Amino acid sequence: MPRQPSVRRQKSKSDARATMPLFPERGLKIGEAARALGVETYVLRFWETQFPFLKPRHTRTKHRFYNEKDLDVLRLIKRLLHDEGFTIVGANKHIKEFGIDALMTGKPIAKPAPPSSERAPARPAGIDGQARRVLNEVRRDLESIHKILED
Repeated sequence: MPRQPSVRRQKSKSDARATMPLFPERGLKIGEAARALGVETYVLRFWETQFPFLKPRHTRTKHRFYNEKDLDVLRLIKRLLHDEGFTIVGANKHIKEFGIDALMTGKPIAKPAPPSSERAPARPAGIDGQARRVLNEVRRDLESIHKILED
């Protein structure tokens, strides 16, 4: 008996998401995760040593498996390091300051103002006491020269 062609019905997006295996239940092996991110496996191993909150599941045989949240964290790290130009120390500080969940949403974050007790006194940036004394001395000399020229 000949096979009848199957009738294809159009699937909605929710049907497609439900039937499409986007992420294996076991997670992604390190090579699969590295390919998904476009980096080498040694980069993921290194990031794991530098970012204490990055903790993929390890099997007894020391194989790493990355779940969806791990991949989101890796995307955030890659964005901060590769796209936004942070150093590893700077990225860690930025993540601690704003929180990993807030940064993963991708929404712009306003930097909170420090309490008035923590604010530095208003001074021009980069001028220390020695430089200030030299500038004051130069100013006095220029005022003296200006006075002589006026007379």
